[in-house]
Amino acid sequence: MAIRTAIIGLGIMGRRMAEHMTLHTGFTVDAIWDPDPAACALARAMAPDATVAATAEAAIAAADLVYLACPPVPRKAYALAAAAAGKAVFLEKPLGVDIGESRALVDALAASGVPAAVNYTQAAGDALSEVSSAAQSGALGTLMGADIVVSYAQWPRAWQEAADWLRFRAEGGMTREVISHFLFFSERILGPLELVWAQADYPAQSDLCETHVAARLISATGMPVTIMGSVGGAQPDRQEVTIKGSTESRRISDFYRNAASNGGPFVQLHGEYDDPRAASLKAQLDDLSLLIAGKPNRLATPEEALRVQVLVESILAPNR
Repeated sequence: MAIRTAIIGLGIMGRRMAEHMTLHTGFTVDAIWDPDPAACALARAMAPDATVAATAEAAIAAADLVYLACPPVPRKAYALAAAAAGKAVFLEKPLGVDIGESRALVDALAASGVPAAVNYTQAAGDALSEVSSAAQSGALGTLMGADIVVSYAQWPRAWQEAADWLRFRAEGGMTREVISHFLFFSERILGPLELVWAQADYPAQSDLCETHVAARLISATGMPVTIMGSVGGAQPDRQEVTIKGSTESRRISDFYRNAASNGGPFVQLHGEYDDPRAASLKAQLDDLSLLIAGKPNRLATPEEALRVQVLVESILAPNR
């Protein structure tokens, strides 16, 4: 039977998930909720059979799986309510912005025993699987670390502007929203990382998020990871992680383009997807079905998401 799902938070991510869950044979979108009636109306267009619940609690009660696409601060309360009701929980990232609160959430989810995962979109994707296989087979040679580069003309990007909280220091910013994905990717390949140093710069308006960030991290075996992020200037978006090996390196651009270099120019290893976002979401949903069935899967665990959050908040902490 299809997994009955409630979606709480109907911004761009919630609506995308509603659309792709409706297309996936393993899921039905039974209930949706958002405090904004306009967002509910937009989501109904993606999932016309869904009921707009009167409250978040009513949406949780109507489903077996709760997907939380609301901003980080209210996410914990809804996740705890869902877990207490015995519902599986799929959380959007970041896990949170307060490390103590998130640690308590991870402990509570583990104690509840419900299936739980965090939506790091590369987790079940081809790019991470391919690079993991290449690293494990020795095709990359000796692993030598990673470089993460993120650069945007504006933040939030045009398609994100409706999610106003993304521009504020309290919950938003490119480090939490994008660099976190590549930290997750790097930890999957290199193992747990520790922060060595970091610097973040902010605009004059003190409540706005970072415009520039630089950091150096290191793995348990001494492999360095460098981060450079910036906002501003007429330019196309750039978002990539390079996993460096002594024989071959791999560069993942825009979350899914996998290119290889043995010292010369990077060469893409496969053709373009017709719809890379659809392919990524289908892979995540395929593995979400496995998680709920109690089977091995590639999704990001709450514990992995907490490790990424600790790194992200530590990068931002000296300058907040």
